[in-house]
Amino acid sequence: MNMPRNGRTADASLTASGSRVRGGAGGYEVELSAGTIDYVDTGGDGPVIVLLHGLMMDASLWDGVIASLPAGYRCVAPTLPLAAHRHAMTADADLSLPGLARLLAEFLDRLDLHDVTLVGNDTGGAIVQLLMGEGADRVGRVVLVSCDAFDNWPPGLTGKVLALTGKLPPLVFGLFMQQMRLRPLRRLPVAFGWLTKRGDAVTARWMRPVLRQAEIRRDAVRVLRAVFADRDVLVRAAERLPGFGRPALVVWASEDRVMPPAHGRRLAELIPDARLVQVGDSYTLIPLDQPGILARVIGEFAG
Repeated sequence: MNMPRNGRTADASLTASGSRVRGGAGGYEVELSAGTIDYVDTGGDGPVIVLLHGLMMDASLWDGVIASLPAGYRCVAPTLPLAAHRHAMTADADLSLPGLARLLAEFLDRLDLHDVTLVGNDTGGAIVQLLMGEGADRVGRVVLVSCDAFDNWPPGLTGKVLALTGKLPPLVFGLFMQQMRLRPLRRLPVAFGWLTKRGDAVTARWMRPVLRQAEIRRDAVRVLRAVFADRDVLVRAAERLPGFGRPALVVWASEDRVMPPAHGRRLAELIPDARLVQVGDSYTLIPLDQPGILARVIGEFAG
């Protein structure tokens, strides 16, 4: 069942699949096979844009973009179990990249979303690529925003450090992550320093679940081990991208130091109906560094 997290009175409706969806002010929750997923949903009958974040992030990555998009779009942003989520996943949840792509497909089914513009940044873009190779029946078009691709997995120095920390026991992992309370350490290249120029306050909030909740620390170690266990998963995913026959937009930070700009060009060349837009004065997390520009190009593409 999908419920508003704030406990206020909510309107209810039935999806085509028969599951009851409740809406109200604030965020929502939906029970999926892997556990409870929080999500933001602006509602409305307009074109649907689903926005995906990366590792150690949550749906708030997209707050500035959602606020900057023209009126009329329905924006849905789930917080996937990528180590900044707030509900522990089930013991048997598949937290590998393919497993997360299947979880996303389940999420789209449960909300009965159609002709979706699917947008992914950082690890979210990797998940989009995997779904593109599986047919993505509910997806009408995709936007890949400075994301993992090809052999850049784990991505850059930041990803390689995360992969190493995922080998630690949950208790030791939690002790290691305590240093992320300090801004100078968050701004290091091995943390968020090469991911965003302007988003430090947001990255500090992303750390709270893993610092405060033992069950999320356990999930964080599980997901880091699972997603990085297969180093060639995105190489294989790229082989299937030429079969994606719907429109695609590739948006890349020209100054990106974690996701090579050359990968953006390669993706745009590989996907048949794709074009490339480069964004200046930004690192990987364009939704934080240039939300207005990103909102404009997504709105023009999805409209």
